[in-house]
Amino acid sequence: MIRRDGRRMILSGPVTLANVAEVLLEGRRHLDEGRRHHDKGVRVVDLGEVTELDSALLALMLAWLRDAQKRERQLQFANLPESLRTIARLYGVDGLLSLSSEAAAPN
Repeated sequence: MIRRDGRRMILSGPVTLANVAEVLLEGRRHLDEGRRHHDKGVRVVDLGEVTELDSALLALMLAWLRDAQKRERQLQFANLPESLRTIARLYGVDGLLSLSSEAAAPN
């Protein structure tokens, strides 16, 4: 479901209400891992391999952003599916998402 490639965390598969709690915890472990190893940790969350989503993915992203802000760390998102962008616009939170201009290539 989640793998790391340097400072990039890549989500794959479905992220829906059915599994979002599990993905949230798994992602937090990855985000905390960098801090424990004294590097800057994950900087970009890549959503290019997400196969199914609902508004739970948006809530997940906002939770990870909140976690990063509490730790005074920057977190960006890359390769957002268009349907997720639409959901974010509908909820009026698209301006809260920090989007990466990076391509899908590893950092």
